[in-house]
Amino acid sequence: MNVKRLMCGSAMVLGLFTVMLVCQAKPVKAPVKAGLTNEFFAFDNGINRGKLTIEQQAKTLKELGYAGIGYSGVRDLPKKVKAFKDKGIKVFSTYVGCRPGVKTPYDPKLIDAMKQLEGTGVVLWLTVQGKTDDEKATAVVRELADAAAKHGVKIALYPHFGFYIATTTQAIRLVKKVDRKNVGVSINLCHELKAGCGPKLPEIIKSAAPHLFMVSINGADHKGGWDKLIRPLGDGEFDVFGFLKKLNAEGYSGPIGLQCYAVKGDQKKNLARSMVTWKEYQKRIASKEK
Repeated sequence: MNVKRLMCGSAMVLGLFTVMLVCQAKPVKAPVKAGLTNEFFAFDNGINRGKLTIEQQAKTLKELGYAGIGYSGVRDLPKKVKAFKDKGIKVFSTYVGCRPGVKTPYDPKLIDAMKQLEGTGVVLWLTVQGKTDDEKATAVVRELADAAAKHGVKIALYPHFGFYIATTTQAIRLVKKVDRKNVGVSINLCHELKAGCGPKLPEIIKSAAPHLFMVSINGADHKGGWDKLIRPLGDGEFDVFGFLKKLNAEGYSGPIGLQCYAVKGDQKKNLARSMVTWKEYQKRIASKEK
């Protein structure tokens, strides 16, 4: 009897010890994927907007290696989403605007567009324009955010030089006041440079990181007109690679769009050149180049 009791007691102790080990064991984390793994898409202003059909745009961007497109407006959204999905790529965003303080602060069709975008993952890239103030802007963006939330749609404020929200820092201020989970900010490199924010970009990236939904880049000089601030990726004096490294270091893993506004030359060749540079950036960041 004593031997049996001893054996039973030993088994209980061993079992308890095993349970303790299992409880104390830390879960094994999946390895972090190294490098610049963000999905890279092109703005529709760089792929013969109005000249190519939606299907032709999707085919061209797929062949060039882009993950998809960023569109403008709310026209034909279901058709656009389907055409890109059929090619195995996607529509990342659509560029829309609001003007707080006026009788009709946004296109009424925007509400219907939100219904159409349910389940697609398309982000509304929203500019805030006009002579207004934070109180009015907050009210309009909240109204749009609450309508979008019913359909699982996100809104990213699009800072645009000369608009009420012209910089990422201003967008962060407004997003905090709006206080909606489906509303975030974006960093648009050319607009930050136009506003003279280039030297502050490291701290802007850090401040934006908790709210960052979208980013746009392009080749650029440090200052000048749009012809200097929007160029094919790889052109210009500004260190875009360094900018991407800072984004990567802050853990930004969301999509990155290629701004192509008014870039001269053959658009398909420009896109091809930019893709070559993007792949070079990916390799350099993966190799942890300083």
